[in-house]
Amino acid sequence: MSDESAQVAAAIAGELRLLDPEVRADREAAAELLDPEFTEVGASGRRYTYEQTLAGLQDRAGASQDGPRYEPSGMTGVLLAPGLVQVTFEARLGDRRSRHSSLWRRRDEASGWRMYYHHATLVPPGVE
Repeated sequence: MSDESAQVAAAIAGELRLLDPEVRADREAAAELLDPEFTEVGASGRRYTYEQTLAGLQDRAGASQDGPRYEPSGMTGVLLAPGLVQVTFEARLGDRRSRHSSLWRRRDEASGWRMYYHHATLVPPGVE
């Protein structure tokens, strides 16, 4: 596997972990995957900081083992620069469909790959 492929694979693996209900419900596990400078623009249009995300992730959709889970599809990644990968995908959560884009960065070996930015957009019914 090339270095570029390995970087993209690591970012995609992190993205998939953050979609896992066990990780979403565990503040410490989620904190290991989010960059301290993390920000998100959610599908609602609301902006979330690192602390807001960690404080509320366990209460957000997809965090319960018994509830609906995110079902990602078409996940791809591209290396934008060494240590910076953009991941894009579509997801279903129950009957809700959304498109996602995130930036993953690796500052150093010790910190590993962490999500730096995430944006989600709801897809209205009937839109391809």
